[in-house]
Amino acid sequence: SSDGTSGFFVGVEDVFIGRTPLTVSADYQQNFEGDRTSYGADLHYYALPLGSYFNVSPILGYRHADSAGEYNVDGANIGVRLRLVPSRTGAADITLDQSWVVGDSEGLSVTHVNVGYALTQDLRLSTDLEWQSTADEGDSRVGVNLEWMF
Repeated sequence: SSDGTSGFFVGVEDVFIGRTPLTVSADYQQNFEGDRTSYGADLHYYALPLGSYFNVSPILGYRHADSAGEYNVDGANIGVRLRLVPSRTGAADITLDQSWVVGDSEGLSVTHVNVGYALTQDLRLSTDLEWQSTADEGDSRVGVNLEWMF
């Protein structure tokens, strides 16, 4: 986090709902001191055919963020996801999410960048960068993830 604390992140990303381009994602993150948490769930609807080199999706969901007493925000999470797949095999991808949590007296902007590469058919290594900010406070997160794809 911005204060140099470490923690953990666990989530499920892009679980398809039926045979549609609609997916659901959910995550929970917390530092080990327990004073910074964030969790939520989102729906994404991919506008272009899956497997394209580029795709765009609206984000609609719920998010809660609490940062060491600096801010405590929860409400509807609305935004957009852009995904770039620069490799022909689809092994590498770059995802940018920009969303805003609305519904509280204090709004929250969340910018999330993920760069990943599939090591095997079932294992992926990625790096996460995330910035959360209100009008007068902010927090950031950097993560290195080992992901199992099923």
